[in-house]
Amino acid sequence: MTTSTRPTPVEIRAYRAENSKMRERDIAAQLGVSEAALVAAECGLTAIRIDGSANRFLERAPELGTVMALTRNESAVHEKIGPFEKASTGPQASIVLGSEIDLRVFPRAWAYGFAVAKTDGENIRHSLQFFDKQGVAVHKVHLRPESNLGAYHAIVADFRLDDQSQEFVEKIATSVAETEDTTLDVAELRDRWSKMTDTHQFHGLLRNLKVGRRQALHSVGEEYAWLLAPSAVEQMMRDSAAAGLPIMCFVGNHGMIQIHSGPIETIQQMGPWINIFDPTFHLHLRADHLAEVWAVRKPTADGHVTSLEALDAKGEMVIQFFGKRKEGFAERPEWRAIMEGLQKLDTTAAA
Repeated sequence: MTTSTRPTPVEIRAYRAENSKMRERDIAAQLGVSEAALVAAECGLTAIRIDGSANRFLERAPELGTVMALTRNESAVHEKIGPFEKASTGPQASIVLGSEIDLRVFPRAWAYGFAVAKTDGENIRHSLQFFDKQGVAVHKVHLRPESNLGAYHAIVADFRLDDQSQEFVEKIATSVAETEDTTLDVAELRDRWSKMTDTHQFHGLLRNLKVGRRQALHSVGEEYAWLLAPSAVEQMMRDSAAAGLPIMCFVGNHGMIQIHSGPIETIQQMGPWINIFDPTFHLHLRADHLAEVWAVRKPTADGHVTSLEALDAKGEMVIQFFGKRKEGFAERPEWRAIMEGLQKLDTTAAA
């Protein structure tokens, strides 16, 4: 459905009812509204507007017990099951360091919150959903049968807003200057890259040189980054699973990065989706959205570490993988062998 005028909450609810099997993100795209507008249209019915503050939520989240935490972008959905533990909050960045739920949170991106209760057969599925000013989801928390439902209701009562309107008007996104295809001193890039002592210094390197990730990867040379065949993502997963090798999987958006650390086991491909279905970790990845897949080496004080980084057509990070390691220890040789054994992209085929 596409209309020249914005659909009303009544029209949104009617369209959702007619297309109940569609994903909410797809319904929103069809209607030309944000996902938050879909939820807001249910206020007074299945949804309640709540305070959307990230840090206020993180301070209360441990009360919920075991939940499913969901973070996604346009091309990947990352789900972790466990409790919120070891939360530390700050105005610029907050962190959750639980054994299962491991998050890097950027509170300024969070703007709106909703408590949602949907009937599913004889059950009611409860969730807390958080969105940015444009109505794009930054994080969702879904209750499970073992979750503390009483704590959920207490949080909703405490966070409930006076404004319970069904209308939702998205803020216009502020344009960000492109950093791709700028004039780049490759020698300086390689020099600074070679002097990194921690992978977290990489973002500062890009920022200082005013260069985008994709341009840096294309420019730095094969000593530090090389293109892989599109099939490399699934191959890396299957090789890691076969070896019982613990890995780290990062999926994020501008308000949240969610991390899985540990082995993976059950990998299934369904159409364009590569899926992981493990007891406490589910991943859904649109392989057809991956425009470039890179193997990347970054120097650290413990020797270089190797990551697999997949970018979309805009050059934005979809998903990132590392071999799991402890600070102060070298990268596992098994992980390095897997990464260095993945098929490289044949860049001569189109020549």
